[in-house]
Amino acid sequence: MLRFLRREPGFYRHTWMLALPIILQNLVTTSLGFVDTFMVGVLGQSELSAVTAANTPVFLVQIIIFGLLSGLTVLVSQYWGKHDTEAINSCMGIALYIGVTITAAVALVMFLFPHWVMGLVTDNVLLIRLGAPYLRIVGISYVFNAASSVYVGMQRSTENPAMGLTVFTISMLLNTLLNYILIFGKFGAPAMGVAGAAIATLASRVVEFAITVGYALWNRRIPLLPAALFRPGTAFIGDFVKYSTPVLANEFLWGLGTTMITAIIGHMAISGEMLAAYAIMGNIEKFSTVACYGISGAAAVIVGKRIGEGASKEEIYDISWCLLLVSLLIGVIVSAALAALLPTIFIPYLYPLFHLEGLSLRIAATMCVVFIIMMPTKAFDITNITGILRAGGDVRMAFVLDVGSVWLVSVPITALTALVFDAPVALVCLGIQAEGLCKVPLGVWRLRSRKWINDVTREGAS
Repeated sequence: MLRFLRREPGFYRHTWMLALPIILQNLVTTSLGFVDTFMVGVLGQSELSAVTAANTPVFLVQIIIFGLLSGLTVLVSQYWGKHDTEAINSCMGIALYIGVTITAAVALVMFLFPHWVMGLVTDNVLLIRLGAPYLRIVGISYVFNAASSVYVGMQRSTENPAMGLTVFTISMLLNTLLNYILIFGKFGAPAMGVAGAAIATLASRVVEFAITVGYALWNRRIPLLPAALFRPGTAFIGDFVKYSTPVLANEFLWGLGTTMITAIIGHMAISGEMLAAYAIMGNIEKFSTVACYGISGAAAVIVGKRIGEGASKEEIYDISWCLLLVSLLIGVIVSAALAALLPTIFIPYLYPLFHLEGLSLRIAATMCVVFIIMMPTKAFDITNITGILRAGGDVRMAFVLDVGSVWLVSVPITALTALVFDAPVALVCLGIQAEGLCKVPLGVWRLRSRKWINDVTREGAS
């Protein structure tokens, strides 16, 4: 294994130059999201649980956007290796059409039927009443976010991740400021509570979209080519459908599985306590995996570009193992850090800050312990599936690994332990994280086969 880590001079520097802006972007987004959660949590545990439940269908929208970006990376990173800007514009145009159409349709359903959508997640009448106004407004924001994210994803896939860091940092800072003003009624504004959080999100996404449009019109590194952008052609549509549809389906079904787990939790006898603890654990998990997603993003660009440049399969295989080992090491370091923080920071200070006490606090601590144990496998899986396999065009096997493990392992175990056997909370938490138990061995098997390495560009296809 050590031989994989011996790379040519400059390799690790280039990797971190790609990964660091992604890590910082995720860190800023997660940090400010954590602050937002804290602001809502100050209103009370019911408000926190309601927003957690409302964000479950919103999470599906985010998953769709992430799936589009992952599919876009498969094609754009390889076309970047060939320096084909016209093809890159065509791929981006298709992603824009799909992303805006889907998010607009979902936003319309959330706007017209918010109580019905909330009822799919929880049967708690109070949570439905509190969360519906938030859901009606916040869905619209993701139409703007889908468009800006596609352009940012294109820039990231062409080795310019700093652009996304700048745009989303501005957006999230504005979101946090507006949350403070509108949730609590500061600077003369009315105190709008949960609805204020939704309005703040919508306003920040509109500004984010405006900044992205301005940058796209000014930037000449990857110039906008309207003919290719708005009329991508049937050939590129076919390629995008072939390589992006499995990724989009993957993220949607994986997100739906995660949503199902939240719905299962929402129907437990202790649903209020479980959802509140799950909301805090979700933020801790986001913090814990920012570096892993940074390495995964860098891996997708590096591997995709090398394939586009015509590198040999053995070279690509060696580079992939190097990046996976780095990600695994990061996972071990994060686990050790969390193990130290749980008794010293989380239990005495963090959890009480969010009004978690008694049963809620014990549940949150148990969730964290289980996550600490599973973190190294999660780090490996993130880079292997969303980075390596997808960059190689092996989107169908990535789909099988990612979706199969959630629906055939995590969802059944969680449902059985939570709703059928009324098992201890620790077993329910283990069921939530159980997908990693089968992803790692199957992922290693696929990696060693080398069958995942494919040139997906038009020249490669022909």
